[in-house]
Amino acid sequence: MTDPHGFLKIPRRPVPPRPIEERLSDWNEVYAGQALLPLVSEQAGRCMDCGLPFCHSGCPLGNLIPEWNAYATQGDWRAAAERLHATNNFPEFTGRLCPAPCEDACVLAINADPVTIKNVEQAIADQIWERGYAPPQPPERLSGKTVAVIGSGPAGLAAAQQLTRAGHTVAVYERADRVGGLLRYGIPAFKLEKRHLDRRIEQMRAEGTKFRTEVDVGTDLDATELRRRHDAIVVAVGAMERRELPVPGRELYGIHQAMEYLTLADRVREGDYASPPITAEGKHVVIVGGGDTGSDCLGTALRQGAASVVQLDINPEPGDARPDTDPWPTYPKVYRISHAHEEARGREGTDPRVFSSATLRFEGGPAGHVHTLRLTEVEPEARRPLADTERVIPAELVLLALGFSGPERGTGLMKQLGLTLDERGNFARDAAFAAQAAETPETAETAETAVRTVRTVRTKTDGIFVAGDAGRGQSLVVWAIAEGRAAAAATDRYLTGSTVLPAPITAKDRPLAA
Repeated sequence: MTDPHGFLKIPRRPVPPRPIEERLSDWNEVYAGQALLPLVSEQAGRCMDCGLPFCHSGCPLGNLIPEWNAYATQGDWRAAAERLHATNNFPEFTGRLCPAPCEDACVLAINADPVTIKNVEQAIADQIWERGYAPPQPPERLSGKTVAVIGSGPAGLAAAQQLTRAGHTVAVYERADRVGGLLRYGIPAFKLEKRHLDRRIEQMRAEGTKFRTEVDVGTDLDATELRRRHDAIVVAVGAMERRELPVPGRELYGIHQAMEYLTLADRVREGDYASPPITAEGKHVVIVGGGDTGSDCLGTALRQGAASVVQLDINPEPGDARPDTDPWPTYPKVYRISHAHEEARGREGTDPRVFSSATLRFEGGPAGHVHTLRLTEVEPEARRPLADTERVIPAELVLLALGFSGPERGTGLMKQLGLTLDERGNFARDAAFAAQAAETPETAETAETAVRTVRTVRTKTDGIFVAGDAGRGQSLVVWAIAEGRAAAAATDRYLTGSTVLPAPITAKDRPLAA
């Protein structure tokens, strides 16, 4: 274990990012080149090795955080790598992208600063690759079963890797020209350099996973034909039905969905364009939406040389302290500063966000291009406009970062596989199969395990499973990986009658809440 008094003797010290001006001048990660060791080993020593580690509950993957903290403290990176990979296929993704609900669930967070779990995870993940602790793991024998995975985001990749290692022949179908889903086109390079993604994909190829890019299942390839050719299908197409902003002036030029803008910026980094077709350079930019996607747009616009950037958030400004409505160990709604917000404040001296605000309409010039945005303050709860609070701000580029409302509706994929929507607008997953599984569980599994495995991802159509945001709705990368692993367990059980693959979550599981 770690030093039992470490949390009393050592203060929290997160790994510092690169200086603002330095990182605004390039597209490298904010921590690129920063020395994570020995700072991370010292910080891991703050772990209390709790009898009931609530960080496990804060993480949907059930990461064995106290165990790899202890190994990181001792500098035993091989053992730390083994414990980290035991629950997480892609720790280099989560260590960079996850907002770390595990830290808010840390027992230390009850009355002190939590362990820097995210920094420790990233450090271990990087050591895994630097020291060669992630060799391909091809199966010893093949099952003779084939699986098609539709979508190559984190859920699809996790499902594919688990199923390949279990001995099934897996083909991943991706409609874009490169593998990775939103990890490739959507997450900016300054948050995740694509070399990390490329490295994992090459590992998966070496293990036997096949990838088919530029194949839009349901359009280019009939999904019923795909079902005929495979013993099972995992649908992991994400939640790409973008929310709109139906206000006057929406039709003006210069108003774009955030993902359209971020994808083109990523394509510049991939070498597809010399300069982005949609750029913030020299423009007054307004981002409508206060979430992570809006923050990604902010960091991208700053690096492109925007004249100014304003981010509108309809929610009221949170306080610094954990509110009573979000008690420990839940993930609290508090005032948070992303690296992009830090960069904007460093340049302008103020937070770029305008809280409790809503767009009334867009106004354009004679050429039909957006020129200004009229906004209003809103009531905290009802979100009704407040009288006499209207004002106009310049807006030469508007980015709609309003989130997603589930998988794309009415697609050929949906119709051909017989998928339906649940009450939340996501692909429905049939709980009725859980009762059937409970009646005839395998000898090696309890009824509870059988119910848990099947309820996770199975649909009403035989042999079709849904994983990730397509079934859960817009969520975090760590939930997507957990869903992919659970989908693999359910699919393996369907194909072989039993499974030893872990199923960390069910379709009904949600983040910790009061």
